[in-house]
Amino acid sequence: MSENEIRQTNFIRQIIDEDLKTKKHDHVQTRFPPEPNGYLHIGHAKSICLNFGIAQDYQGKCNLRFDDTNPVKEDIEYVESIKKDVNWLGFKWDGDVLYSSNYFQKLHDYAVELIEKGLAYVDELSVEEIREYRGTLTQPGKNSPYRERSIQENLSLFAEMKQGKIAEGKACLRAKIDMASNFIVMRDPVIYRIKFAEHHQTGNTWCIYPMYDFTHCISDALEGITHSLCTLEFQDNRRLYDWVLDNISIESRPRQYEFSRLNLEYTVMSKRRLNQLVVEGHVAGWDDPRMPTISGLRRRGYTAASIREFCNRIGITKQENTVEMSALEACIREDLNVNAPRAMAVLSPVKVVIENLDKEIPIKLTNHPNRPELGQRDGMFTSIIYIDKADFKEEANKNFKRLVLGKEVRLRNAFVIKANRVQKNDAGEIETIYCSYDADTLGRDPVDGRKVKGVIHWVNSYAIEAQFNLYDRLFMVPNPAAADDFVASLNPNSLEIKYGLIEKSLLNAKVQEAVQFEREGYFCLDKDIKENELPVFNKTVGLRDTWVKMADAE
Repeated sequence: MSENEIRQTNFIRQIIDEDLKTKKHDHVQTRFPPEPNGYLHIGHAKSICLNFGIAQDYQGKCNLRFDDTNPVKEDIEYVESIKKDVNWLGFKWDGDVLYSSNYFQKLHDYAVELIEKGLAYVDELSVEEIREYRGTLTQPGKNSPYRERSIQENLSLFAEMKQGKIAEGKACLRAKIDMASNFIVMRDPVIYRIKFAEHHQTGNTWCIYPMYDFTHCISDALEGITHSLCTLEFQDNRRLYDWVLDNISIESRPRQYEFSRLNLEYTVMSKRRLNQLVVEGHVAGWDDPRMPTISGLRRRGYTAASIREFCNRIGITKQENTVEMSALEACIREDLNVNAPRAMAVLSPVKVVIENLDKEIPIKLTNHPNRPELGQRDGMFTSIIYIDKADFKEEANKNFKRLVLGKEVRLRNAFVIKANRVQKNDAGEIETIYCSYDADTLGRDPVDGRKVKGVIHWVNSYAIEAQFNLYDRLFMVPNPAAADDFVASLNPNSLEIKYGLIEKSLLNAKVQEAVQFEREGYFCLDKDIKENELPVFNKTVGLRDTWVKMADAE
């Protein structure tokens, strides 16, 4: 990541500063621990920037550790996508990639230790019965009839679980804490369950798998994590985090700190719900550019720097809030305004014939109006060009600053042209606009002092056909997660496909490399151009925030 990026302080950094000052710790060790059961989204980017950023700024270390304790929902595809996303965002983990499954034997041994101390027991209640026995927020739970089994019986039953002698769902291992606790998480939580499923790292070695709350704290301790950072929904779980470490023979004592998760308007931040969108075909995959996944944002043309800047701007607090989509779009718009080269594309083309042009005229096209170091590219002014249909009217008032029949307009980087007449088809639609050009207006105003106010974009007769994917909000409501059926809130117009023309130089465009189509917005090439296929450009963001105007109008 860039050395110029300035990080804001926050309450976690203040805690770390104090810990180092008081010698509670002499170094900083963090971790990013995703479960490989889906692709990462923008909310995970906040956690990535926090954990890796803190390690970087304090000359510490940050592990990438996969919380892979549920083989039923996990896949190596997700592991690889997560590694790619972390690297793409500009961060490097310390040492090798780690997995909770690295510690399965140690986790098992610690579970046995809890049984031997009388602090864990094998329960044969069903999942529904465990839920019923657990009680509610206002009613205490009640003890399982299996809670007072002897230590020897529990050890024997747990061994049978491990050996695959007990059917899935027929037994589990629970911590023996307090069924009357005010915190439901402390009411004898399940710490091991049976799952006959092949694991992407350990194969079929195990058929019992530890639960997240049991695994996470021990993994942190084994890795020497000093500051275990997680989102606020795990705040109550900190009591179980500490209880486990207090009751096993492990020296390291990491501390958990919670911060608010990222909620973003017009989308959902649940991997379960995002997976539903993928599985049910509402989107074209985890990397669909409408998705809030890091891979989707990357495919749409977002840069790593813009996402890091967004995470920096929203900050780290304990206050739950929902961030406006415009805040994210502002970051990429500011980035691309400075860094994206310019080019021309016409999304809804109409043919223009320059009647008084009898030759091709070489011209120079500026790659960036404010960055001369990006140079120029060669263009050609031809007798047939194409402009956008919206840039021409037969009649218009004085507020219309584009081409009008009988009036003039300037072509970007080229000449002033005047519309003389039009040709229409049988349906009354304009097929061709016939114009003349002023040969003395290349790079200068008309010599007789005529004022030409409008400037429009265009492409010449060498233009290439292309597809343009125009994206809108994925959902129609700001908070789809609050709806009874969030799928019903999907925006049916979240993708509009257009077919138009691009200047020939864009055949050299690189995948996911941004370009500003003048007066249209920022786009990027979706995938490598294959023979006999149209190039496809995804719209990243418009030149300005049109949603603000729409909201004001409503």
